[in-house]
Amino acid sequence: MLNIRLCNVVPPFFRRGCTDIICCVLFMLVILGYMVVGILAWLYGDPRQVLYPRNSAGMYCGIGVYKDQPSVFYYNILKCAASLNVIAATLNGLQCPTTQVCVQQCPNTFWGLSVTDYLPGVKPANVFNQSLCLPTINLENTNLVCSLPSKLSFLNVFSLFGYFIINASIDITNGFNARDIGVKIFEDFASSWQWVIAALVIAMVVSFLFLLLLRFIAPVIVWVLILGVLAVGAYGIYHCWWEYDNYNKLNASISTVGFTTNFGVYLQVKETWLAFLIIISVVEAILLLTLIFLRTRIFIAIALIQESSKAISHMMSTLFYPIITFILLLVCVAYWGITALYLATSGTQVYNVVALNSTQGTCGQIMGNVTCDPQHLVESMPPRCVFIMYNTQGLWQRNMFNLQIYNVVAFLWCINFVLALGQCTLAGAFASYYWAFSKPSDIPTFPLSQAFIRTLRYHVGSLAFGALILTLVQLVRIILEYLDHKTRAAQNPCARFLFCCLKCCFWCLEKFIKFLNRNAYIMIAVYGKNFCVSAKNAFLLLMRNIVRVVVLDKITDLLLFFGKLLVVGGVGVLAFFFFSGRIILPGSSFRPQMLHYYWMPIIVVIVGAYLIAHGFFSVYNMCVDTLFLCFLEDLERHDGSVQKPYYMSKNLMKILNKKNQGPKKGKDKN
Repeated sequence: MLNIRLCNVVPPFFRRGCTDIICCVLFMLVILGYMVVGILAWLYGDPRQVLYPRNSAGMYCGIGVYKDQPSVFYYNILKCAASLNVIAATLNGLQCPTTQVCVQQCPNTFWGLSVTDYLPGVKPANVFNQSLCLPTINLENTNLVCSLPSKLSFLNVFSLFGYFIINASIDITNGFNARDIGVKIFEDFASSWQWVIAALVIAMVVSFLFLLLLRFIAPVIVWVLILGVLAVGAYGIYHCWWEYDNYNKLNASISTVGFTTNFGVYLQVKETWLAFLIIISVVEAILLLTLIFLRTRIFIAIALIQESSKAISHMMSTLFYPIITFILLLVCVAYWGITALYLATSGTQVYNVVALNSTQGTCGQIMGNVTCDPQHLVESMPPRCVFIMYNTQGLWQRNMFNLQIYNVVAFLWCINFVLALGQCTLAGAFASYYWAFSKPSDIPTFPLSQAFIRTLRYHVGSLAFGALILTLVQLVRIILEYLDHKTRAAQNPCARFLFCCLKCCFWCLEKFIKFLNRNAYIMIAVYGKNFCVSAKNAFLLLMRNIVRVVVLDKITDLLLFFGKLLVVGGVGVLAFFFFSGRIILPGSSFRPQMLHYYWMPIIVVIVGAYLIAHGFFSVYNMCVDTLFLCFLEDLERHDGSVQKPYYMSKNLMKILNKKNQGPKKGKDKN
């Protein structure tokens, strides 16, 4: 009998094999293709095209020979706006039809030529700034009279308008200097980063203690919150009755008011408060009846929450697993962004010879299909060498759009796979706790590491399958958003209603797929079946216990919301009092006067505290869901006999009036 018992004690997650091999192979091929695309994009792409400006000769400002000249100066920036339509229609490019040069710093003053500047003997170097001239022009060897047009066209109305634009820009820059603000914010962080980190550590400690103490305080918190909701409803009933009684004595009826757009008047009639009284009373009655009939399920939910806190206390490493998920997500996002950047800048640039109007400086016509090299054409004389487009000839260039689509699809698939890997790994670790017959002696030594290795060894295909289904739904949502954005101006009410319905339906479908995938990954971690079988079994199991699912889900959400409010609100208030100077620590060298904007470190602390609390509580939520499914499986598969003993805790068995039979009962030291 003892041998039979020990056989049944063997956890189910030890009996498994590789699942969804076809999807695993497909996912590996997509990853290899994604790597090939990234390598080719790195070979053909040139991110300098979007990171650095260029002058008229096509040279990059800020690197190479112009490394000390990071800015680009437009001779007449008004031509960029005045000739925008001409450029789009004639050149199909983005080159501004004015000379551009690399400069160390853009000029912030307006100046013009006087009549005396044209007198013989005046050197151009005494009038012009060499750093603002084209590299092909040397002011020491240039005749001023020959180098200027016969008319002072730069003193026309456009230049006068440019004068006001320049001065207005200078005033705005002096009044709101983004760079100066950025420097001040950096200085604030430099002087307060130790205290910001200290606040985040406090948030981490509070989140950790809250989860560990739930095994003791969960019943108190749950019942206090439930009774608090009932108390609020009871006060609402009393207040509505009091208002109704007062207006009833005054004979304030809706018949004396009639119809009015001033809705505040309706709060002064008895019928309004009577309606509020009836509605709140019905809601209160429903809550009371629900509490009475579902009290056992509430006790079960509280016991599972306490059991989850015990599990985390035995596997504290699980609380830090979100860091691994965050790093993997960061790698995916970085790889996607870099690949997209290199793909967007792939291909050589095409320049054509363009005739310019020498008097007006506007774009003329493209001189046939004559290509040119901007670095070898003299830019000071027409015609000019102007950028037209990127080369679209060749297999790589023709499929650039398709490669960007591939980049997005592979990125979404990888992101969803990383999230699935985290969920399945945590589910495997927590399932090893539940299916340990004698706790904690039967719990594996390194449950998280074993679950991670087991998931990668056997179930990559199943995780990729679930991630692919979710990715396809997300792609449909992206396409709908794109079509809605592009056709919004031409949509009639019916089309807008149709798009709204489609987006709502696919949003709901995405939520359902996420819910189904999450529970399927738990069943995969427990039994090692393929994705479809696990998803079906999890869905049917939850549907057979739908009331328990709803009760546990709402109580868990209530507890976690209270926990996040406690962590974020408490740490945020503490940071506000500290950084605003209302609390001064003795012996501390920090003073609020050291900060330019004391609200910046407060915002960082609040956001960081929320992310920390969300990371901790997401692990706890996964633990509750895993133990809940294991509990339902335990109820359906076992009957407490010697051959099929229950694995649940004694507290759960006591609530359900169940017990294990036989001379040897499971020992639960917790």
